[in-house]
Amino acid sequence: MSASTDTTISKSSEFSHYLSRLLQAKPAQRQILDEQLEQAFSLDEMVAYAEWANLSTPQQLAPVLRQLRQAVMARLICRDLSARADLDEVVSTISQFAEFVIKQALTCATLALQHYGEPIGEDSTEVQQLIVVGMGKLGGGELNVSSDIDLIFIYPEDGYTNGQRKTSNHEYFTQLGKKIIALIDDITADGQVFRVDMRLRPYGDSGPLAMSFAALENYLLTQGREWERYAWIKAKALSGDSHDLTELVRPFIYRKYLDYGAYGAMRELHSQIRREVARRDMAENIKLGPGGIREIEFIAQVFQLIRGGRDSSLQQRSTRSTLQRLAELGLLESSAVTELLDAYTFLRQLEHRLQYLDDQQTQTLPSNEETRQKIASSMGCADWESFSNQLNHERRKVTRHFEQVFILPTESAPDHPLTELWLDIAAAQAETNQQLHDLGFHDAAQVTHQLQGLASSQRYQQMPQASRKKFDQLMPALIEVAAQFSNPDTTLARIIHLMETISRRSSYLSLLSEYPQTLQRLASLYSSSAWASVYLTRHPILLDELLDARVLYATPDWSQLSTQLEQRLQQAAGDVEAKMDVLRHFQHAQSFRLLAQDLAGMWTVEALSDQLSLLADTVLAATLQHAWQDIPTRHCPHPRFAIIGYGKLGGKELGYASDLDIIFLYDDEHPDAPELYSRLARKMSTWLTSATTAGTLYDIDLRLRPNGSSGLLVSSITAFCQYQQSEAWIWEHQALTRARYVAGDAEIGQQFEQQRHHILTQVRESSTLRQEVLAMRQRMLDSHPAHDKDVKNARGGIIDIEFIVQYLILAHAHQLPALTGNYGNIALLAQAAEAGLIDPQLAEHARGAYRRYRRLQHAARLNDKQGIEVDAQLQDDYRQSRQLWQQVFAESS
Repeated sequence: MSASTDTTISKSSEFSHYLSRLLQAKPAQRQILDEQLEQAFSLDEMVAYAEWANLSTPQQLAPVLRQLRQAVMARLICRDLSARADLDEVVSTISQFAEFVIKQALTCATLALQHYGEPIGEDSTEVQQLIVVGMGKLGGGELNVSSDIDLIFIYPEDGYTNGQRKTSNHEYFTQLGKKIIALIDDITADGQVFRVDMRLRPYGDSGPLAMSFAALENYLLTQGREWERYAWIKAKALSGDSHDLTELVRPFIYRKYLDYGAYGAMRELHSQIRREVARRDMAENIKLGPGGIREIEFIAQVFQLIRGGRDSSLQQRSTRSTLQRLAELGLLESSAVTELLDAYTFLRQLEHRLQYLDDQQTQTLPSNEETRQKIASSMGCADWESFSNQLNHERRKVTRHFEQVFILPTESAPDHPLTELWLDIAAAQAETNQQLHDLGFHDAAQVTHQLQGLASSQRYQQMPQASRKKFDQLMPALIEVAAQFSNPDTTLARIIHLMETISRRSSYLSLLSEYPQTLQRLASLYSSSAWASVYLTRHPILLDELLDARVLYATPDWSQLSTQLEQRLQQAAGDVEAKMDVLRHFQHAQSFRLLAQDLAGMWTVEALSDQLSLLADTVLAATLQHAWQDIPTRHCPHPRFAIIGYGKLGGKELGYASDLDIIFLYDDEHPDAPELYSRLARKMSTWLTSATTAGTLYDIDLRLRPNGSSGLLVSSITAFCQYQQSEAWIWEHQALTRARYVAGDAEIGQQFEQQRHHILTQVRESSTLRQEVLAMRQRMLDSHPAHDKDVKNARGGIIDIEFIVQYLILAHAHQLPALTGNYGNIALLAQAAEAGLIDPQLAEHARGAYRRYRRLQHAARLNDKQGIEVDAQLQDDYRQSRQLWQQVFAESS
């Protein structure tokens, strides 16, 4: 025996009464400890500990399981107290041991019931297996050393066994469960393996010991309570059909929407625990007391309940892994997560030391001075006072973070000054109008009428009491915040429409209640833009985006966002509808962030269009790859297929509601390629345009493909080139000036760009070209007459400037190839002027006019205005742009 290990064992025995008694009763254990102390107790070592297959009866198995636990505990105590083992090793070893024990007990108990034969499902006629579900820290792989284990017994189908002594599957699995419990829980001369707690099963102690899938599903649907959602987060199937169980339970735990109602449910559960702690004087309990382990677990789990349905990366059992993921997602500050993880490690290590003393499941600090000194020393502190200071420091950090997450801002606040106004709005008198007028509303009588309409509406009157309470708390604050803007009446009217929309969605009401700082941002958006208010009201799930200003106003990192989108799509593998929803949630969220940044003045119209185009590129690339994965007969992992953008997408001039002009090209010699890529194009069209529960993605226009609507949905790159060379009309070459490769196979994209350059640099007869372009413009005017209030179609407006640029490219690119670059109309006008193709002054004015047109058009769309106010500046822009038009087309005659 080495001096080092001997000292470790001796010191550990002095600390732990349990270890001391064990080594006195079994001196041979000390020699084993000395030999194996430097290595963790592995699963392989547990398997090799005995000839488990020969221990076929409970009488044979029970003592060996208990002896194995003694060996595991002895080594864990010594390795932990000597800092040879970290927290990971301790919790994973004891959790792994518990799983091993359960499997051995299940095997033995099954043999004891073999006279019944095998349980057969009445529907599937297949053999049924017991699913032993590990709950709590066992499920999370974070069991503590002297813990009990929380189990639930589930089996797939009812039916009967097929042996000589038949019985129902329910009775069979009930007996099987009882034998498993006895093997693990019974106290014998060798002690106990684990205390088994079955109280988390449906109906608790009064419920059946084992339950079928159908009975479990019915219970969860009709009687499952909020605390059970919290409990099932950590559930792990330790035997049997884990997949079907997970599919059954997941919708109960994780909602498809962002479930902010979880805050209230978790807060109430925590209040119940706090009341019990106070009643039983358990302030010294490091698990349940203030700043304890449970509060850290609650922080992790409330985010899982809120967001786990939308982000499956949060569907984890481990508290520590979940906290780390919350930091990665930016849902908690990295510094906060670091503090919580440090506190969790400290508290769990302390918990283990409390339990090492006598192998008791306790989390209560000792009152005995000698024991206190032992605990302080084992935690690296000189005395109990210094230890207490460190413990209190950690607990205060946990409490601070817990309160930041959970304390309802309105919990202790007095009633809002406008509460009485809102609650009495149905019987509003003249003083109500005066009060609203004093707040700043312009037409107080009309505002009163709108509020009365809301209060008397069927939706409001039929709201559940809990939702109505939140609604009534929100309305006074929303009235106040709307009054702060220059258009208070309009702002409040838009907010009322939102509140009507979300009145039956308690989760959204909870979100606004939990985060009152969002009300100001919400009102600001609704004040600034009618389009923004309609968009957010149509997609209230985006209210979540208002929570964190840092994220809302952060410049997009498209590489990072693309990676995040791919991760979300991978999480939805095998579920087409879920993938379509992921794409829509992503596109809506990024559009909304850009909208908020736009209204905050962070983008020029041109830069905003670049960002919206990058968003479309990202969505199209992801849609292409995942739609291809949904084609079972595909012949290669990545399609030889590309998306080409035309129009606003091609020219990077997208707006928020722009449709996408695209065509599809492929370059693949495989005999099935035409059919496969046609299927891919149809599938992409469906993915992009279908309305799902998450809304719509993009409208697309495929009419710019060769031969238009009568042409093939997908063209080979060869056929596309031949068409452009010999069959395309001049207007199609005009459209090509604004086309670009967007997504898909980069080699096809390069071939397209080469062909585009070749077509645009062809020598054309100028008079014929001029007549074709003018004829095309006239056809557009015939269908969309020019009006000065319409900056797009007005003479000297947007389309005229675009036609000027397109004509200059087609007429002169053979001499000036730089004109084929996809730089945008403003830059191309400058190039043409620099080359002497157009008057520099007229070109410069046209560039400024084009910028102003787009700003005016963008502002009108944001506020649902049908026309632009025509002022002297706009008239001058039209006049000078018409002069450029006359110069360009006159000089070409």
